[in-house]
Amino acid sequence: MINLARLQQAQARIADTLSPTPLVLDHTLTERLGRRVWLKGELFQRTGSFKARGALNWLRTAGREALEGGLGAVSAGNHALGLAWAARQVGVPVTIVMPENASPFKVEGSRELGAEVILHGDINEAWELMHRLVEEHGLTLVHPYDDERIMAGQGTVGLELLEQAPAATAILCPIGGGGLISGIGVAASSLRPALSLIGVEPVGAASMAHAWAQGGPARLERVSTCAKSLAAAIVGEHTYPLSRQNVRELVAVDEAAIRRAMHHLLYQAKLAAEPGAAVGVAALLEEAVALPPEGDIVVVITGGNLGSEELEEFL
Repeated sequence: MINLARLQQAQARIADTLSPTPLVLDHTLTERLGRRVWLKGELFQRTGSFKARGALNWLRTAGREALEGGLGAVSAGNHALGLAWAARQVGVPVTIVMPENASPFKVEGSRELGAEVILHGDINEAWELMHRLVEEHGLTLVHPYDDERIMAGQGTVGLELLEQAPAATAILCPIGGGGLISGIGVAASSLRPALSLIGVEPVGAASMAHAWAQGGPARLERVSTCAKSLAAAIVGEHTYPLSRQNVRELVAVDEAAIRRAMHHLLYQAKLAAEPGAAVGVAALLEEAVALPPEGDIVVVITGGNLGSEELEEFL
C-alpha cells in the first residue's frame, strides 16, 4: 500500500513540471453554510484535471522495458489527456480506448497530444478491447486509478490542500474508480487523522458504494450519468481497501443535483468545471452530507474538460 513517504516522493518528482493548484473561496456556499468553503481548483492543472499528476509520476518511475512497447489505457477522457501529455514528454506512443459516448472534447484533445484513440462500446467493452490489445501488441497497461504510482501522484492533491487549508475539518472528493480519494486519504490520515474525508458519487455510477456493500470491488452492470469522468463500473483492488480505511462517509447525488451544482459553479463560483467535478458541490447544496460542527470545508474540483456543446446544456 502507498504511504505518506511515497506521496512526498511523488510530489518532489513532479514539482518541476506541475505547479500547485489554488484554493478558491466559494462566497455563496460560505455565506449559506456560515463557514468557509474552499474549492480546490484541479481544473487549472495541466491537461485540465488532476490526472496529469499520476500520469507524470508513473512515467517518471517507469523502466525502459515498460515503455519500449508503448502504453495502453482505458479512459473516459481525463486520464487519456494526462497520460498522452506525460508520454509525449518522453516520446512514448500511447493507445487509448474510450467508450463511444466519451466527450468529443477529450477525444480530440488526446489525439492532439499524440495518442491513438479508439472509441469502442461502453466502459466494460472498452476494457475488454484494451486487454486484447495489451496481449496482442505488447502494450504496457497504465491503469487510470488502480495503480499505486498513479494513486501516489493523485495523492499530491491532498498534500497541497492540507497545507493550503490548515483550518479544514472536512474534504469532499468525487469518486470514479477511487484513485484520487485513495491518495488524498493517505495524506489526510497521516497528517490530519481527525479530518473527515467524504466521497461523493453519482447515483448512476456509485461503484464505491457498491463495493462497500459487497465487501470488495464488484462490477456494476450498468453505468448511467452525465458525470462521465466518474463512470467507472468497478473500483480498484488497491483503491477499495484504502477507501474503507480512510473515507469517513460516502454520499450519492442524482443527475438533477449535479446539474444544479454545475449551474452554481458556472454562475456563482465562476468556474467552468465538468459535471464529474461538481458532485461535491452538489452534496453541499443538497445538504446530503453530515459535516463536522465547525472548521473549513474543502471541495475538490477535479477537472474542467468539456466542449462548448457539452457546456451548453448546463447554461
